[in-house]
Order: sequence, then C-alpha cells, then structure tokens
Amino acid sequence: MDSSTEPVYVISVAARLIGVHAQTLRTYEREGLLQPARSRGGVRMYSEADIERLQLIRRFMDDLRVNIAGVDVILRLMERTEELEHQLEEIRVELQRARDKNLPAPRPFDPAGS
Repeated sequence: MDSSTEPVYVISVAARLIGVHAQTLRTYEREGLLQPARSRGGVRMYSEADIERLQLIRRFMDDLRVNIAGVDVILRLMERTEELEHQLEEIRVELQRARDKNLPAPRPFDPAGS
C-alpha cells in the first residue's frame, strides 16, 4: 500500500478538509462515489487518495453544477479511460517487442557508402 492510499483521516477531519459536513461524505459513500477504509471498530478512515477524489467530486458539483448521478458517470468514465490507456500501453509494448524480435538487426554504418 503506498502512502497516498494509507487511511489516516477520520470522517470529521476529511469533511473539514473538503469543506463539507460529515453527512455529505456519508451520502457520497451511500451513492457509491467512494469507499473509505474502515478501522476494526468500523470507523470510516480516509486516505490522501480519498481526499483527492473528494476534492474532484466537489469541483464537479460546485464549479460545474453536476449532480451526484452525473459525478458517478464522470468518475466511472474516467476510471474506464485510465484502464483503457493502461491496456493500450501494454499493447504498444507487446507490439514493439514483436517488431524487435522479427526485424533484422541493423547493418553497421559504412561511411564509404559501399
């Protein structure tokens, strides 16, 4: 687990960082916009990555006036786009490997041009 996904903030701190009420974060969770980690006692714990996602959600809602359903669609499209970009990069790497394997080795440079 990298440091950005380490759960470190309780809901009250996360809500204060984002500038919303804790109930708003519960609503976002209920609507499936994010899934914070839970402590052994069931306390919601938010990571830096969760905070970044919440800031993005707030920008969509406050600046662009997108409703929760719209935010959900946008986030899913963003995640799918990221997955597809990753798959495309894997395909590019595999294609380059196939080209490297099947192409003849370059001939040494001959300054005389013969």
